[in-house]
Amino acid sequence: MPKRILQGTVVSNKTDKTVIVRVERVTRHPVLKKTVRRSKRFHAHDAENKFGEGDLVLIQECAPFSKLKRWEVIGAGSKA
Repeated sequence: MPKRILQGTVVSNKTDKTVIVRVERVTRHPVLKKTVRRSKRFHAHDAENKFGEGDLVLIQECAPFSKLKRWEVIGAGSKA
C-alpha cells in the first residue's frame, strides 16, 4: 500500500527535530450543503530543524519515531 502524502502548514517548531503541521481539508456539510473547513494536526519528524512556523511542507507516513510522531517531512510544499 502506498504511503500517504499530505500538504500542510507548520504551526509549531518548538521541540527538537519535530514540527507540528496543520492539514486542512474542505468538505460539504451533509445537511446544510455549506462548505466547511476541517483541520487536523500531525507531529512530523524534521531531522535538520529546517522548517519554521508558517512554512508550507509535505509530510509522508512512516514507521513510528515516537509515541506521537508517525509522519516525516519530505520537503517544502508549493502554493499552487
